[in-house]
Amino acid sequence: MNQPTNERSRDPSVLILASLAAGPRHGYAMIEDIEHFAAVRLGPGTLYGAIARLEQRGLIEAVDSSDRRRPYRLTPAGGAVLDAEVGAMERVVQLARSRLSHE
Repeated sequence: MNQPTNERSRDPSVLILASLAAGPRHGYAMIEDIEHFAAVRLGPGTLYGAIARLEQRGLIEAVDSSDRRRPYRLTPAGGAVLDAEVGAMERVVQLARSRLSHE
């Protein structure tokens, strides 16, 4: 039987925002960081598609760099969205733990 997964916690956009909350990173550094803290390895297509959407929404922005790699950072709006997502996940975790303890 397959183990259920929490798709919300594996949402590439949330994972990218969480990675950038630690400071600016380029794509490969985000892939490595996300794999370390979430045990999820995003493919380049998934990563850069999500980066483009987050940038369009004003949640992240590119940082000037003399390197060929393009780092991104979290914007204040991105921080607010991440905070709201974390709060929603915390409420789900609390409810689930409460229900599991009553089994």
